[in-house]
Amino acid sequence: MDEMRLYFKATRTHVWSPLGQTPIITVHPKRDSCSFYGALNLQTGQAIASRAPTQNSEITANFIMQLLMIYSGRPMLLLLNRASWHYGDVRELIEITDRLEVMYFPTACPDLNP
Repeated sequence: MDEMRLYFKATRTHVWSPLGQTPIITVHPKRDSCSFYGALNLQTGQAIASRAPTQNSEITANFIMQLLMIYSGRPMLLLLNRASWHYGDVRELIEITDRLEVMYFPTACPDLNP
């Protein structure tokens, strides 16, 4: 399981337009972004992804609950990095769910994260 955030940033480019009709391109100064959560079933190769408004422990725990429903009755091993949103609500969920086993990657080791 992992999550990612895409940032929307305006870039410069060339565009075609009729002579004398300069196109108006709106650019927002705010740094907009979009978050996604995803998981991979290593046995089947099935990928599951879900869009999220942000990344926090509550939303992470909700995504894990979705995985528990999709793979009902099956044990799950979660490989997590040490992002702050992998604690709090996530730890509470892990403690009350006997089907979850969690392995945390060591701190500052992105090369170990597949």
